[in-house]
Amino acid sequence: MPADYNGRWEMVSNENFEDVMKALDIDFATRKIACHLHQTKVMVQNGDKFETKTLSTFRNYEVNFTVGEEFEEQTKALDNRKVKTLVTWDGDKLVCVQKGEKENRGWKHWIEGDLLHLEITVLDKVCHQVFKKAQ
Repeated sequence: MPADYNGRWEMVSNENFEDVMKALDIDFATRKIACHLHQTKVMVQNGDKFETKTLSTFRNYEVNFTVGEEFEEQTKALDNRKVKTLVTWDGDKLVCVQKGEKENRGWKHWIEGDLLHLEITVLDKVCHQVFKKAQ
């Protein structure tokens, strides 16, 4: 049985986010704003089906997916590109590969205790975000 990702998760750390945004060609002003935001993730999991929301005072982003099913995603909250997204399980980790203009793009989610980890990769840049379970 995979890990239970259900809940509301509040950001507690955000390392190297600006470098990942630079790799995505996000403009200077947006990068500066985004680096100082407190993000909240709301995840609803029903087996392999996920509804996810990333909320902040600047911009919100919602993506729904089923593990193992590729879909077209418009990354409007970040760089507004179309990518082919596939999320799979690697043990209890969610692993996402996004195929598009940028190489080596994707993310990994995993849970340790009451912490949700998110590792975002673009090109050779890696961001590590940590969220604490709120409910």
